[in-house]
Amino acid sequence: MRKVTMRDGTEVPQLGMGTWMMGEGRRDPKLEAEALAAGIDLGLTLIDTAEMYGEGRAEELIGRVIKGRREQVYLVSKVYPHHASTRGVPEACARSLKRLGVERIDLYLLHWRGGIPLAETVAAFEKLVDEGKIGAWGVSNFDADDMVELGRVPMGFNCATNQVLYNPLSRGIEFDLIPASRHNGTIMAYSPFGHSGGPLRSRALAEVAKWRGVTPAQVALAWAMRHPQVIVIPKASSVAHVRENAAALNLELSPADLAAIDAAHPPPKRKVPLAML
Repeated sequence: MRKVTMRDGTEVPQLGMGTWMMGEGRRDPKLEAEALAAGIDLGLTLIDTAEMYGEGRAEELIGRVIKGRREQVYLVSKVYPHHASTRGVPEACARSLKRLGVERIDLYLLHWRGGIPLAETVAAFEKLVDEGKIGAWGVSNFDADDMVELGRVPMGFNCATNQVLYNPLSRGIEFDLIPASRHNGTIMAYSPFGHSGGPLRSRALAEVAKWRGVTPAQVALAWAMRHPQVIVIPKASSVAHVRENAAALNLELSPADLAAIDAAHPPPKRKVPLAML
């Protein structure tokens, strides 16, 4: 299993599982639970969720799956921006802990930036760390200037990760955020297949997949994981998809593969606004 070392020295799988739109009744909850359980069995033990996902139902789903095997899982959850205050952070965290059925969330993120001052949110996160309610904290959907500002607030340098959109059709973070992650913590890539599967319809990814005898989804995951400090969290939608995702850990793209993808989906040559879903 490929590992990424977090700021505090914790090693986590480079490939995890996302849960956006899970627990909402779109699919049979039994099948969703089976997918998550299969992923844990395959070593995809980093599970990402948020209080926003199904208004807590995704967290409840995870809680049922990890009951009796909590020690195997690295849990990531996120707080709404309007809950990111001195009072709101501990209250939201307590609700997430209850839904997950755990005593600690390993990594707790600000879901996106809102109107509450960053210094207030960071202080609330740090208090949760001191109390043992969370292991570390980070942010999501922060652009480079947001990260600079975060670094200037007290204890802002403790940010462990920035979770952002990243796939071959959304490469803007390669210009600034990924280079900065060498010093500012990891990058966690959400929607590696895009919200509507755009990258999976790429002719370049399809050709690389054909050459390598794999699927376009596996190419997309291997492409994102070529960066040693990028953690990738595709949604765990079914057991078959989870197995397909896990197989991408055995795929290393060649310079020719990467050049073919670059030709079709060029890397950024200048700063572009952060893409978000």
